[in-house]
Amino acid sequence: MHTMWKGSISFGLVNIPIKMFSATEDKDIKMRTLHSECHTPIKYEKVCPHCEKEVEQNDLVKGYEYVKGKYVILSDEELQSLKEEHEDKSVKIIDFVKLDDIDPIYFNRSYFLGPGENGSKAYSLLREALQQSGKIGVAEITIRSKQQLAVVRVYQDCLVMETVHYPDEVRNVKEVPAVPEKAEINEQELNTAMLLIDQLTTEFDPEKYHDDYREAVLNLIEQKVNSEEGTITPQDAAPKTNVVDLMSALQASIEKTKKQEPKTAKPAKQTPSTSGRQDKAETAKSESTGPKKRTTRKKATV
Repeated sequence: MHTMWKGSISFGLVNIPIKMFSATEDKDIKMRTLHSECHTPIKYEKVCPHCEKEVEQNDLVKGYEYVKGKYVILSDEELQSLKEEHEDKSVKIIDFVKLDDIDPIYFNRSYFLGPGENGSKAYSLLREALQQSGKIGVAEITIRSKQQLAVVRVYQDCLVMETVHYPDEVRNVKEVPAVPEKAEINEQELNTAMLLIDQLTTEFDPEKYHDDYREAVLNLIEQKVNSEEGTITPQDAAPKTNVVDLMSALQASIEKTKKQEPKTAKPAKQTPSTSGRQDKAETAKSESTGPKKRTTRKKATV
């Protein structure tokens, strides 16, 4: 089990080193969205609708919309400073109450708490005290830069911390529309309903409840995999090419070549007299520059 947080539980002058583990996990079946044509997984990109271009991670900033369309920017440095100021690696128990005093609507998420190094004795002390008193501890803790209210209780010999919503995080039930006011109920109908409840009353056994839909989807997936029905392999991703930029570059290269192409001079128009003199000159030049006889130099003898 992965340790997701290390700290301590404190109540009064007692300090207990602990490790925190997620007590629940999401069992939803996660599916990828594929392109129907080539069955390649779809990527979701961050695009600015105003600039109409994709943005990188370092182009992003955090902003709070205080009125519609207006934001105040909070820098990473400002948020980090506040985080360091308020982050405390401890679960501070400030009150002890009965579990029945808290309505389940306040509960958020559960975490197992295990003893840290040299914390077994103090851990066992708190666990025994909670069991014998029948109380739970109301605590404050900061997790991932968020201060939260929590309760600490015992679950099967293990300490469990459950985050609890603050009162202003629970919506007012009076805002629910069309909730009927108390009305006169037919006594015979009420007795029938009570009888039905009595017949269905039993001890809570979580093992008897199952997610039938999830199990049906998993069975369908297994059948398709075993029969290779509907199984596909995505095509290799095509190399990224920017056709527009490529064509622009090619066209620019052609235009540049045209500008640099040297202009050929037109031959001078020759008259018959000049043509004859030019032929005689070329003939004399060829005779004067004809092949020379190769001479060998004799080696002197003594």
